[in-house]
Amino acid sequence: MFWQRLGLPGLVDVHTHFMPEQVLRKVWAYFDAVGPLTGMEWPITYRHEEEERVALLREFGVRSFTSMLYPHKAGMAAWLNGWAADFAESTPGCLHTATLFPEEGAERYVREAVERGARVFKAHLQVGAYDPNDALLEPVWGLLAEAGIPVVTHCGSGPVPGKHTGPEPMGRLLARHPRLRLVVAHMGMPEYTDFLDLAERYREVRLDTTMAFTDFSERLSPFPAGERARLAALADRVLLGTDFPNIPYPYVHQLRALERLDLGDDWLRAVCHDNGAALFGLT
Repeated sequence: MFWQRLGLPGLVDVHTHFMPEQVLRKVWAYFDAVGPLTGMEWPITYRHEEEERVALLREFGVRSFTSMLYPHKAGMAAWLNGWAADFAESTPGCLHTATLFPEEGAERYVREAVERGARVFKAHLQVGAYDPNDALLEPVWGLLAEAGIPVVTHCGSGPVPGKHTGPEPMGRLLARHPRLRLVVAHMGMPEYTDFLDLAERYREVRLDTTMAFTDFSERLSPFPAGERARLAALADRVLLGTDFPNIPYPYVHQLRALERLDLGDDWLRAVCHDNGAALFGLT
């Protein structure tokens, strides 16, 4: 298998989705309808029950994964955080994930999630349609930066732009919170170059590979071939992410897509395991 050939104990996938069943069904319905927006159909490859999805990740060699979940309106985040905490406690290998939204009480429930053991947060600027610089989130970013907890953030403008997506809002946020452990989801697709700039400027910025470099995304938003050298130079700050189970191709295709970048086995080992293991203190 891919990870065994590299001599790894397994994979660390920082971008997998587990969420309450009724929420996941709505997410799947969105992807079922996204074809007209992108011009490409988006079939869900792993549309299985939760227990089978967890088993599949383990079969793929994933030793640690997340339960990325996110609110699309106020009043959801605290409830989602409660569900995610329970899921992590009952699911070996799952990194306790939490989320946030710009609303009254956000600092309180984020602090509660941190105190309960949250190890990673998810922010989705496209779905939530909020500005990361909203004053209601200012104490939240400070709290997370101080705690050193990574925030996987969909801040790029793919697959379709949002009101607050793109590098500019995140640049303003990082200028105020340079120690924030921002993980840019999807490599910042399609603004790859701009988010590579941010990663070079801020030592705690990382990028996850979710859907990037795959045949599907290369047709939609190709990664600039001229940026591969910068990708190689940031070998210690690129993390494996896949978007499992909401992907329109087999899981292994993401791994093969990384392999065909031809950046070497050391780069693959760092991206697919070592960087995530170091970030989360996995033994």
